[in-house]
Amino acid sequence: MHQTITVEGLSCEHCEQSVEEALEDVQGVQSVAVDREAAQATVEGDAEITALIDAVEAAGYDASA
Repeated sequence: MHQTITVEGLSCEHCEQSVEEALEDVQGVQSVAVDREAAQATVEGDAEITALIDAVEAAGYDASA
């Protein structure tokens, strides 16, 4: 399953990496692509959207579906 979430506060490559690592740790995630220019993270897998949002917020960024 393909899911896209909006991520606010991405300002550099380190931010992208932090969000990517946080999302990769969520159960059910198969792959992650973070695009700071689009302020989005695209996730492949069967993870719950609320778990994805919680992971991004735990990493220090605002997220929404």
